[in-house]
Amino acid sequence: MNTRALLPVLTGLAIVGMSAASSTAFAAPDAAAGKKIYIRCMACHTIQPGGPNKVGPNLSGVVGRKAAQVKGFRYSAAMQKANVTWNEATLDKWLMRPASVVPGTSMAFAGLSKPEDRAAVIAYLKKPAP
Repeated sequence: MNTRALLPVLTGLAIVGMSAASSTAFAAPDAAAGKKIYIRCMACHTIQPGGPNKVGPNLSGVVGRKAAQVKGFRYSAAMQKANVTWNEATLDKWLMRPASVVPGTSMAFAGLSKPEDRAAVIAYLKKPAP
């Protein structure tokens, strides 16, 4: 078979393969995956509207809310002084390393190192509770 005839076919296959890989790499965050990761958070946080506070505050409606606003939860002095609104950017930083957002926070959480895990948890937190 002529090598010149194969070149356009191989080039086309390479382009298709690269575009499929890039669309997977930039897929929208998966709230279902975020729910699985969030299970670790359930020891300290609830997410149901009107649910109780635990060791940490209820996280229902956290996206778009200012820090230290959940009624009935006793926040650390550092969190009370924090001038933070929980949006995708601040939540991403918080989930990566809480003390980088609120130095002196009392939250005992090492953070999530993988950006896709943080994005998935944020997608889950943004979803209305069932």
